[in-house]
Amino acid sequence: MVTNITNLGRSGLSDWLIQRVSALILAVYAVFMVLYLLFHPGLDYATWSGLFSQTWMRIFSLLAFISIAAHAWVGLWTVSTDYLKQAGARFAFQAVVMLAIFVFLVWGVQVLWGA
Repeated sequence: MVTNITNLGRSGLSDWLIQRVSALILAVYAVFMVLYLLFHPGLDYATWSGLFSQTWMRIFSLLAFISIAAHAWVGLWTVSTDYLKQAGARFAFQAVVMLAIFVFLVWGVQVLWGA
């Protein structure tokens, strides 16, 4: 039996909840972006920059980045424990995924809140 390490010892209910909440946040973010693009057909750099210079949009985007990271980690951890039976291969895969998610988050924060 595989031990649940995604939530530091909590039940699978926590993983389920993370997946559902992060999916909801990502769906709301995607719908917002699609609607914004539809209602601004002549979108230029100044308008786009103006949207992302607002604090609420930066926070909303950061929440979406964190949701992507959490959703990806729980999902890929589950897939790796289901299909990678060799411990070394599973550990290597999870380490690469964790590193990629960390780099993604750092890069996202830098893009959103950098100069």
